[in-house]
Amino acid sequence: MVVQFGQYAPARRTLLHISDTHLLAGNRALAGRFDTAANLTRALEAAEATGIRPDAIVFTGDLTDLGEPEAYAALRAAVEPVAARLEAPVIWVAGNHDERTVLRRELLDLAPSEEPVTGVWDLGGLRLIALDSTVPGWHHGDLDAEQLEWLRGVLRIPAPLGTVLAMHHPPLPSHLPLFDILELRDQGRLAEVIAGTDVRAIVAGHLHYSTSGTFAGVPVSVAAATCYTMNLARPAVDVNGMDAGQSFHVVHVYDDTITHAVVPVVEAPTGDYFSAEWVARMAAMTPEERLEAFSRKRP
Repeated sequence: MVVQFGQYAPARRTLLHISDTHLLAGNRALAGRFDTAANLTRALEAAEATGIRPDAIVFTGDLTDLGEPEAYAALRAAVEPVAARLEAPVIWVAGNHDERTVLRRELLDLAPSEEPVTGVWDLGGLRLIALDSTVPGWHHGDLDAEQLEWLRGVLRIPAPLGTVLAMHHPPLPSHLPLFDILELRDQGRLAEVIAGTDVRAIVAGHLHYSTSGTFAGVPVSVAAATCYTMNLARPAVDVNGMDAGQSFHVVHVYDDTITHAVVPVVEAPTGDYFSAEWVARMAAMTPEERLEAFSRKRP
């Protein structure tokens, strides 16, 4: 049931934002301890359980851990049936653990090449642009002059609902030394390209924890990983990965704002007060009756 109880009409577009799956061939345990395939399956099940029919499913990089063909095949086999049921396109973004040549062949059905993995999608008026911030042979990020000039050309014509950029390395500071070393370099060049354009949001991964900020006046949202997340309840110099806290984001695009909701992938008991029946009951009331029934504090 789509109803409007508040000031905002329903979102114009919705995205599922998933990041850092880090699959390995043969489902080997990552670092000898993380079952990345099982964690991905749990995340996909949780995404489907939301009941959301997204306009796209966006994976912001580190799709595999070593760029192995078998790992990409396993990822595709896990994701594509879910995407088919949701009737949503899948947008693959390259991360520093990926290999461009293998990613192109195994996920995009393209000839292998070291060209950046980029693309533009029209999602019913919302434009999504995938950038490739990877540097072959390295783990830090960068955007070369040719890719930035290509982006500048795409952004010359605004999209009806604006543009979302998807990339792996976020243009944000991190308080963790390991990610400061592996940051997106020369960020000012990207800021210059997107200044004054219709870019409304940037979605990224890489950090293995959820965070947000602004870059050149544009909101940036980083989704935590599905494979493992960083335990931020430790001093920055001692932060390491843990098999907990996995999540993904649900992105709602409205006329005047974009929200990024963190959806935890957990097994925990929940209450049963709110339901479709409760929403239907509220929908049958006038706005004044709804406030009286639900907003007024009772003595």
